[in-house]
Amino acid sequence: VQLQASGGGLVQAGDSLRLSCTASGRTFSSTVMGWFRQAAGKEREFVSATWSDGTYAESVKGRFSISRDNAKNTLYLQMNSLKVEDTAVYYCAADGARYRGSTWPYWSPAVYDYWGQGTQVTVSS
Repeated sequence: VQLQASGGGLVQAGDSLRLSCTASGRTFSSTVMGWFRQAAGKEREFVSATWSDGTYAESVKGRFSISRDNAKNTLYLQMNSLKVEDTAVYYCAADGARYRGSTWPYWSPAVYDYWGQGTQVTVSS
């Protein structure tokens, strides 16, 4: 099983980027997939996750949008109005089990079984 993240880059504040994460080796249509990010010197933090609807960290709510194309086994993260503080390596992740319910802590990296390699997003001022 492999998750391949792509779409990162160097942009200016206010610009947009769309990240993609393509899964291979199994399908994840019945599981939660998410995005996390890790800035230099900081811990990995939750960005967004989706089963049917999306949930978001407060810091990105209203600017980022998560979506998935189950036919393509691909997860997306549309990032608009990027800020310098969004600079980080972005990781996609997938839970190996079927959806566990709305109370499962999908904001925690510990509940995800599969991780992509990360894609760097750098936002300049």
